[in-house]
Amino acid sequence: MRKTPKKRKDRPEGDLQTLHPKLEEILHNFHDYLLIERRLSPASVESYALDIRAFLLWSQKNGVTSPDAWSRESVLAHLGDLRKQEKADVTVRRHLAALRAFSKFLIREGMTAEDFTADISPTSTWKRLPKALSGEEVDRLLAAPDEGTPEGVRDGAMLELLYATGMRVSELVGLRLAQIQLREDAAFSLVQGKGDKTRLVPMGDLARSRVLDYLESARALMLRARKSDYVFVTRRGGPMTRQAFWIRLKIWARHAGIGRTVSPHMLRHSFATHLLSRGADLRAVQAMLGHADISTTEIYTQIDRDALRQAVDTHHPRGEAIKKRK
Repeated sequence: MRKTPKKRKDRPEGDLQTLHPKLEEILHNFHDYLLIERRLSPASVESYALDIRAFLLWSQKNGVTSPDAWSRESVLAHLGDLRKQEKADVTVRRHLAALRAFSKFLIREGMTAEDFTADISPTSTWKRLPKALSGEEVDRLLAAPDEGTPEGVRDGAMLELLYATGMRVSELVGLRLAQIQLREDAAFSLVQGKGDKTRLVPMGDLARSRVLDYLESARALMLRARKSDYVFVTRRGGPMTRQAFWIRLKIWARHAGIGRTVSPHMLRHSFATHLLSRGADLRAVQAMLGHADISTTEIYTQIDRDALRQAVDTHHPRGEAIKKRK
């Protein structure tokens, strides 16, 4: 007897249902619209499609299956259900972004007259500061890979480059040799970002040095005379994958003694946070991160309350540290 497959923890309960053919067709057309006309990356398209499938299943369950019947109240009720399921704030915001794109698509196709996401904005409580590593944690992590092995040299170069440029992990593993310039006076990466948009990101001396060391030694040992256009490869000769890099990152985070979960995106957040905290221009950081909207970058300018408290306690004439020294 076949066992029933286990439910994925991140899969909404509604995903186990079947959409009505009419709704399935709308979803299929939305998928093609994002991929072909909006030219979003396949990963972004799949993410949007999954979120809209969840909304359509919710609508079907509640008997609201006609596009012209979807309303602002429908969206708020659906998002409210997600909150009741204790979905993360970032998940709720992502669903709202997907619904905005879906509403615009329906208007474009003449299936609805009004934007049912109008005037809906995430409340301030949905916003969380991105998790970032401290400077000392970054130093330990970047020093963790075992440079006595080709994989260690590769991983060290990848970690250094990720932190030095703030690129996404998908951009890192997809990086090709033609996209990097390692001249001593001009080291940079041409990053292929979301929507096939290319941006130029400068590379610091340490990142340049580690990538150069990897290209001149470890990469050739792993390829063993095989050819590859990708910068970061495995012993099988193929490019590194996001999943494989995530696993390697967890290993080195443990070696570095970092007692919390470290993700590739955490290094991107650390890149932005550390630059801005040291006075970098917000627009310059926006350009390097590839954010279309500067409001996305502005979240990094929010200073942690504990840091503010510590600054007052340490430096204010009436601060705790000052009073204790008296």
